[in-house]
Amino acid sequence: MRRIAARIESLRAARRSAADAMLPNAWRGVVRRRVVVAASVFGVWMVAIEAKLIHLQVVQHDMLVERAGNQQRRIVKVHPKRGEILDRNGRVLAYSVDADTVYAVPHEIDDPVAAAQALCDVFDDCGAAELEGLEERLRAERAFVYVRRKVSPAAARRVAALDLDGVGFRAEDRRYYPNRELAAHVVGYVGLDNQGLGGIESTYDSELTGNAGHVLIQTDARQRVFGRNHQPPTPAASIELTIDENLQHIVERELREGVRAHEAEGGVVVLLDPRNAEILAMASEPSFNPNAFAAATDVERRNRAVQDQYEPGSTFKVVTAAAAFEEDVVDRDEIFDVSAGYIRIGRDRIPDFTTYGPLSFTDVIVKSSNVGAILVGLRLGPERLSRYVQRFGFGRAHSPDLPSEHPGLVWGAHALDDRAIASISMGYQVAVTPLQMATAIAAVANGGELLRPRVVRAVIRNDERVPSERVVIRQAISRETAAQLTEILTAVTERGTARAARVSGYPVAGKTGTAEKLIDGRYAHDQHYASFVGFVPADAPRLVMLVGVDNPKGDRYTGGAVAAPIFRRIAEAALRYLRVPRSAAADR
Repeated sequence: MRRIAARIESLRAARRSAADAMLPNAWRGVVRRRVVVAASVFGVWMVAIEAKLIHLQVVQHDMLVERAGNQQRRIVKVHPKRGEILDRNGRVLAYSVDADTVYAVPHEIDDPVAAAQALCDVFDDCGAAELEGLEERLRAERAFVYVRRKVSPAAARRVAALDLDGVGFRAEDRRYYPNRELAAHVVGYVGLDNQGLGGIESTYDSELTGNAGHVLIQTDARQRVFGRNHQPPTPAASIELTIDENLQHIVERELREGVRAHEAEGGVVVLLDPRNAEILAMASEPSFNPNAFAAATDVERRNRAVQDQYEPGSTFKVVTAAAAFEEDVVDRDEIFDVSAGYIRIGRDRIPDFTTYGPLSFTDVIVKSSNVGAILVGLRLGPERLSRYVQRFGFGRAHSPDLPSEHPGLVWGAHALDDRAIASISMGYQVAVTPLQMATAIAAVANGGELLRPRVVRAVIRNDERVPSERVVIRQAISRETAAQLTEILTAVTERGTARAARVSGYPVAGKTGTAEKLIDGRYAHDQHYASFVGFVPADAPRLVMLVGVDNPKGDRYTGGAVAAPIFRRIAEAALRYLRVPRSAAADR
């Protein structure tokens, strides 16, 4: 028994020894496995961190830099007030005033539908479409939305009285035109963001706007301001026009009355000083209120003086006569037999307005004979006639102040056959603008110089006035030719077709025009463009004026019956306002 017990004990001891011998190797395996797991986890963790860092530093770099910048600093733009537009005497035609813009913070509004309805109710012109759009904006997940910009003071007071959460005001500049329709087509208008959209507001937008400055505000993590950096805006310039507010009022008043009296579709007047081509007044009828330009039609906003093209009719005979005198193909006293009352050019029979007997060339212009003008035009031929059409500036825009100016339409000499020459000689088959026609007659009035017309007299910046210059485009005709034409055009108002243009105490030189309108490729015998262009006093010109009336109704539709009386009424008031001395010759 003892041997058995000893044997069992020996076996147990052997097992304990074997187990003790195996313990170091088992521990190492466990540790190794644990190290591998830990290293794998650490490696994955490192890869994740690296991936996140790459994503933050590469993919989201720009966004995070911008966000940090927005949290640490704010840049507030500071816009200068838009410059004023003045008339030649310093009277303000356009300036900027403070206006309230209504905005909302959508997430602060509990009931967007009720808020939109309440806001819409305080605006007199808020319709269903605007209400729907306002509701949509107030529901948007945005930090800021406009309710309505640049509201009237009365509307701002009504909105404030609502005391709505999430609705506030911010100050903006609003353009204001104190004279409403006066000179609207010249001055122009601006959009909601004060960008020029028409007239001088558009042409000189950069000068009137100036350059925005900014204020850089730096903040710490708690949004406490610890630094400011201010860059002031560049002040805007003011624009001084050649327009005279009083003359503009006279012109618009008489043009409006003339268009109304003849039930015309519209009308235009260009009034300028022939000595320097400064435009003293420029009016189009119908007109519009630039304070509410969006309510006006395209027709009302159109500046007829530079955007309308028309066939001038007999006023263009001045160009034919000038070319004839310059090229020495006719004498003032030469007799032309126009007694037939018409002339045939190929298959076309071109009539005079009435039948005359034999006429001197002077009376061809005084009586406005188509036949006589055509005979002279055929003598000139295509090359010489075309050259003088271009010398008077037709076929190209002149004024950089009016970039919407249409160049008109003229034909080159190579395109002129006898029928085209006949048409151009009496003012057809050529399209001009009212400003071009007034500028051409100004060249006759000032002794032959074709000047660049201008409506900006000076740019005023930082109290420094930079005047515009008198620009001579070319010598269109000689002084001798200009003097002969002045005598003939004076006779037109004394005993010709423009006697209704005469002004008591002042000699007037001018020419009437009555052209049938081209409708769908055919001349309409019942639609006309009536015009008169002239200058006064004829012996010492101070004013050149073109009056055009589009499609006057009734039996009296000619330039002499419709446009010449408007010229007379404007000239009488303008000469009195300018205190131009009466002419001794005219009083005799």
